Amino acid sequence: MALKLNSAFVCPYHNPRPQSRRPRSHRVFMASTLRPTSIEVENPKKPFSPPREVHVQVTHSLPPQKIEVFKSMEGWAEKNILVHLKPVEKCWQPQDFLPDPTSEGFYEQVEELRERAKELPDDYFVVLVGDMITEEALPTYQTMLNTLDGVRDETGASLTPWAVWTRAWTAEENRHGDLLNKYLYLSGRVDMKQIEKTIQYLIGSGMDPRTENSPYLGFIYTSFQERATFISHGNTARLAKEHGDMKLAQICGTIAADEKRHETAYTKIVEKLFEIDPDGTVLAFADMMRKKISMPAHLMYDGQDDNLFEHFSAVAQRLGVYTAKDYADILEFLVGRWNLEKLTGLSGEGRKAQDYVCGLAPRIRKLEERAQGRVKQATAVPFSWIFGRKMMV
Repeated sequence: MALKLNSAFVCPYHNPRPQSRRPRSHRVFMASTLRPTSIEVENPKKPFSPPREVHVQVTHSLPPQKIEVFKSMEGWAEKNILVHLKPVEKCWQPQDFLPDPTSEGFYEQVEELRERAKELPDDYFVVLVGDMITEEALPTYQTMLNTLDGVRDETGASLTPWAVWTRAWTAEENRHGDLLNKYLYLSGRVDMKQIEKTIQYLIGSGMDPRTENSPYLGFIYTSFQERATFISHGNTARLAKEHGDMKLAQICGTIAADEKRHETAYTKIVEKLFEIDPDGTVLAFADMMRKKISMPAHLMYDGQDDNLFEHFSAVAQRLGVYTAKDYADILEFLVGRWNLEKLTGLSGEGRKAQDYVCGLAPRIRKLEERAQGRVKQATAVPFSWIFGRKMMV
């Protein structure tokens, strides 16, 4: 399969499959934009439909013998993956970083937070809000993990190590959106109602990582994504520090540290898969990269901007929070982390997949350099999250 690479491909936040996503239905568009006197009121029993629709999806692509691989790994996972979870009593909580509502100095603490926030530019808030919204769509990510054959939580309280991991990982991740949401609310710099609508739209739309219920594909995807969020939150921490908000820098850096720990767990799972089934795992890695890694929030919508995710991505790229270079760097890191170049004993198809993945990062970089050399016309786009003020994208 020939791969066509361009700046749209390498932009890591960019939804790589816009042509495969059908436009929002006219029905949903009307419901999201018209005033209460519209047809929406005349037909109050109209069924809900997600504002973002995806292509026909492949499901259950993994043969039964491959599912057995994960059953055989349960003892290993209990000893090697659950250790990357922290006991609740040793975990930080959002309140550790926020004004204490029970203290006499609460209002002064809030005022200090708001004063620091005044020094942060609008484009920084666009990126911080986008990152927070991505974290707040956590129900979707737990649902996605529970679609994976052989590792899902079959009962909602299963004691298999895979199920225990998924629930506890979700519980740890839940603190991220909670903390950022409260900070943004207290800052007074953003339109919380528009942000809350965006979160509701996003959870209602779901996500489409094209993992086909396969834990091979799913854990490769999460390995990539956890490193991406580690980088993104790390860069928002750096920028907050540059703008003088050391408390926000601490918040973003603390979240980044969580993402790094979770990345370690997911990459260990894939490392073990390479040990048990190198051919199947390298084929899955190549398949995931040919599809291109779509970001978890690629179906983002706020009720106004049909291209909100692409516009948010452009601001993140411009600020250096998450860039095309990061996309290539993550791929290169995973290739090295899993020692792909040293894999032996592969089938013919496996060797082709190995060559493809090992050579992909340099190709992405070259194409991005060419794209950067072309002059791009910048456009000013309004963001509802910052009260309709415009940003260059």
